[in-house]
Amino acid sequence: MTGLLIRPATVADAPVLWRIIGPTIRAGETYTLDQDMGEGEALAYWLAPDKETFVAVAPDGQVVGTYFIRPNQAGGGRHICNCGYMTAAAATGRGVARAMCLHSLDHARQRGYRGMQFNFVVSSNTRAVALWQALGFTIVGRLPLVFQHPSLGYVDALVMFQPLVED
Repeated sequence: MTGLLIRPATVADAPVLWRIIGPTIRAGETYTLDQDMGEGEALAYWLAPDKETFVAVAPDGQVVGTYFIRPNQAGGGRHICNCGYMTAAAATGRGVARAMCLHSLDHARQRGYRGMQFNFVVSSNTRAVALWQALGFTIVGRLPLVFQHPSLGYVDALVMFQPLVED
């Protein structure tokens, strides 16, 4: 999607964030979040103080996606970041996730992170896996049958990584 603006999320974005993250959580196909999680709990998770949360805004002013970035671990692991991305259903397939990921990679480098790790990419989420690989992520691990997909049963999860600095 051309002309996409990615900006920090604010508390005022909460209603539109819920319209994006709520259906994804309810579907239970890509995130390890309780499908019955309420709006308040979901927004508290997505906007938690340990995260920097962003929204992707289309040229018409509609928020079409959101992502967060945070340290993947504390202490000796805080130099590696982790992100979560969700795109509005109406904007799927229009380059929103790609734009958010590219933004997050740039933002991570600006923040001094040395790598980005996705801890739990559901293997049946083939569009996301293909996109992350196209953007330079490598599958560094496979967790067999650890995610209970609502229609496919137990499926694998992938650990994906991209270094952000050259050694």
